Amino acid sequence: MAPRLLTPALAGLSVLGLSACVSAPPPPPPAQVVIQQSAPVAPMLAPTPPPPPQSELVPPPPAGVPAVWQPGHWRYGGVGATPWMWEPGRYVAVPAGATTWVPGRWAQQPSGGWMWIEGHWA
Repeated sequence: MAPRLLTPALAGLSVLGLSACVSAPPPPPPAQVVIQQSAPVAPMLAPTPPPPPQSELVPPPPAGVPAVWQPGHWRYGGVGATPWMWEPGRYVAVPAGATTWVPGRWAQQPSGGWMWIEGHWA
């Protein structure tokens, strides 16, 4: 017996049926709060004080992980017409035995420059 061929109408239906089986890519995962340990960085010295802080919405703290909010702050890059760059706030994980988080801050130096002092546990 000779193999039977699908008629064009049936072939079209089979293609439509297959296209319905193709699933769309999954949606992106919801935004997550990043928890970082504060890492030591090289001192940052700026010739002028930073601009006023930007306002930012503080997301809810991560569930089940002890953390404190380190507000966003300006970083001095010293390059081009806009040497100041905003670094958004983040949650900082509480290490074992830590009790007090000291937020980072800009401090004027005796030389007249401004130095960023990273947030740290005290």
